[in-house]
Amino acid sequence: MTTDSSRTSPSAPGGISTFKGQERALRADRLGTGGLLLSVLAATAPLMVVAGVMPTTYAVMGIVGQPLLFVLLGVVLILFSVGYAEMSRHVHNAGAFYAYISRGLGATAGAGAALVALVAYNALQVGIYGIFGFEVSGLLATYADVQIAWWIPALVAALAVGLLGWLKIDVNARVLGVLLVIEVLLVVIFDVAALADPGTEGLSLHAFNPDTLTGAGVGTALCFCIAAFLGFEQAPVYAEETSRPHVLVPRVMFLAVGGVAVFFALSSWALTVATGPGAIVGTARKQSAGLLFFLTESRLGGAFTDVLHVLFVTGMFAALLSFHNVVARYAFAMGREGLLPAAFGRTSGSSGAPGTGSLLQTVVAVLVVAAFAIADDRPAGDPTAPVLQLFTWFGNIGALGVIVLMAAASLSVVVFFVRRGAAGAQAWRLVTSALAGIALLVIAGYTVKDFEVLVGAGPDSSLSWVLPGTIGLAALAGVVLGLVMRARAPEKHARIGLGNEAFQLDKAASS
Repeated sequence: MTTDSSRTSPSAPGGISTFKGQERALRADRLGTGGLLLSVLAATAPLMVVAGVMPTTYAVMGIVGQPLLFVLLGVVLILFSVGYAEMSRHVHNAGAFYAYISRGLGATAGAGAALVALVAYNALQVGIYGIFGFEVSGLLATYADVQIAWWIPALVAALAVGLLGWLKIDVNARVLGVLLVIEVLLVVIFDVAALADPGTEGLSLHAFNPDTLTGAGVGTALCFCIAAFLGFEQAPVYAEETSRPHVLVPRVMFLAVGGVAVFFALSSWALTVATGPGAIVGTARKQSAGLLFFLTESRLGGAFTDVLHVLFVTGMFAALLSFHNVVARYAFAMGREGLLPAAFGRTSGSSGAPGTGSLLQTVVAVLVVAAFAIADDRPAGDPTAPVLQLFTWFGNIGALGVIVLMAAASLSVVVFFVRRGAAGAQAWRLVTSALAGIALLVIAGYTVKDFEVLVGAGPDSSLSWVLPGTIGLAALAGVVLGLVMRARAPEKHARIGLGNEAFQLDKAASS
């Protein structure tokens, strides 16, 4: 498979070919900068990160310098985005990661990346249903005196997300946008309140001191924190649905990474200010996921804290919808290029959304939630397995998969431009991609090494290799699929990663 400019063919405006019907192409001009930015940022679930990820990182890892980690990771991901964004100017494909990897490392590697992406994003989406169902169940018990099992609201949410997935992407973007803006506003109110009413140590900047990043827990803390950024890399998935993907996709990626890094660094710092840097670890261990609500109760009152609880749930719903949209588009791209049955490479006639891919993701979510519900013999309200297993197991599987994909994409950027003879012109981008790739491989290594800590299993537990092994198995299965396609259907194999450009090849072959 070649990766030079001979594989680039003209297409209709917005990257949408009109050949062989619009049902094989996503609708262009659906998203502008605002809609695209809101769609990708919703996956970061800011309130879930501030209320869930940050307290867990403080409590489990004992790392006071979490704000500094967000700054460092922001730098790494900006370096990654430089090459990734440049690649998005040359490749407009809903397959994003696997399309880029196909162009740089070949179609067979792209097939492996496609399966990894499908598994990883499905895992990230499905995992949220565990904590979502538990939180909704708790809210109903607290405010409505209604006792229901966690899996009931989880299944209702899965069906609601599935229905929204069939709608136009701009409708989805409006839903995500409203939920996201409210979430961010509430967290900012807490941040301001914490800074206005600091703990006993005052407005201390100790959490940004490099000395706070010493100890054995730093590597694992990186794994926790990088998961908070996941979502920004989804921008190229929507490239076919924008009017100017070569402009909007890079713009949104840099806005997302920079905004997320600053927002989470300040919010995690606000937590340390509210308790005092010397007390943040102990308080987080005592309050666990209730840390944020404990701190808002004393500063902003019970009514604000109640609203925060509700928005915690709606924020998770926004993340569910955002990841659902990404999975549906990966399935669409894979179906269009023969990596999944052709039925997945079709869009629904009325909305132009990847309806079959949306249905696939919904079915996967319902089956997984149902399996965990059947395994659940604990009383309603019990915050233990399998509810939290669903969240921690699948969330970390998904995070590992995306980290691996980012590392592979960094390498593919270097190879892509070198093979095109553009190494000189793109030299600084190749350097940033290489640096980012090395850093991401280190983080992936820590993730695998410390997986038992991430999922709360013992050091001798088989989960420490079975769960991360899921990503390796997906990669192997994808590579095998690619090899089989190369042997039995070389014309399909050659088009992996081409997206709409493949339509032009069809048209040329038929003329």
